[in-house]
Amino acid sequence: MSSDNDRILIVGAGQSGLAAAHAALGQGLRPILLEASARTAGSWPRYYDSLALFSPARYSALPGLPFGGDPDRYPRRDEVVAYLERYAAALMRRGAELRTGARVDAVRPIGGPGKSGFLVHLTDGEELTAPALITASGSFERPYRPALPGLETFSGRVLHAADYRSAASLPGEHVVVVGAGNSAVQIAHELAAERRVTLVSRAPIRFVAQRPLGRDLHFWLRLTGFNRLPLARAEAPPATPVLDDGRYRRALGEGRYRHRGMFARLDGDDVRWADGSHERVDAVLLATGYRPSLPYLTDLGALTADGRPRQRHGLSLTHPGLGYLGLEWQRTPSSNTLRGVGADARHVVRTLARHL
Repeated sequence: MSSDNDRILIVGAGQSGLAAAHAALGQGLRPILLEASARTAGSWPRYYDSLALFSPARYSALPGLPFGGDPDRYPRRDEVVAYLERYAAALMRRGAELRTGARVDAVRPIGGPGKSGFLVHLTDGEELTAPALITASGSFERPYRPALPGLETFSGRVLHAADYRSAASLPGEHVVVVGAGNSAVQIAHELAAERRVTLVSRAPIRFVAQRPLGRDLHFWLRLTGFNRLPLARAEAPPATPVLDDGRYRRALGEGRYRHRGMFARLDGDDVRWADGSHERVDAVLLATGYRPSLPYLTDLGALTADGRPRQRHGLSLTHPGLGYLGLEWQRTPSSNTLRGVGADARHVVRTLARHL
């Protein structure tokens, strides 16, 4: 066990953890990244095969390393993985320490005469201490599965978007996709090429043009300053509209997949609609989002009863020296994105550096 006053521990080496390490090096700190998986790309390797960024490469880079290639393309999943691994290698050349296969299972406070900070316990038994800690482990390991009527006894396949890879992931002829965000619409559109798809949601789908007036939406968001707009703390992030280059709305209008309000219940292998009608369904895919996954902070007393961090703008309200990154709508609308997490990382790390 060792401790240094300029050490900062970062849990997670995905986009948020890497941005935190970059900011820490800029403040003269020594970051140690603890990544549970074998790769330095966070949850990106586990997303579905066809996923592409919603923002062009020119707006999607982390601080200090451009994406490269055509700046107006929308990088696909595997491009993002390769980019993040290049970014991690560049950080290590600058002195960041990065450990893969290092899963954190508990964090406890330490204190006493002349010392304060955190003791981080890994599943392999190793313990590390540091005066500052940033949790950047994301939410992929805690997919949100709403309590829909009949879901627990549904006789078909139930799959969350976290486990979806391609159309081959789901059997049968009729799939119900639950959700109204980008992932729900993208997956429904992809599945509709091979089977019958019903997209269901409580709220209407809000389509937004991806390239208004011939320029990508993110050009206008940057021009107007919307991406940097500070936000009040939100316990439940607002719904995100679906970015569409025209294909998704057109396919819906042509009947290649359909949209209905939320079903009344699932019954065996049937879906029962609010109007009393029913039909057979083979699989249900939940594109219902994620919740912060921070079980290792439970004993620290830093979370609410439902597991959300007690924080404001990424800074703990319970423990000085503790920061968060990668939360949806943490400070701005782009907080939980490649294009926005760098600004959040600078804010959090600067504040922790002053604390140190």
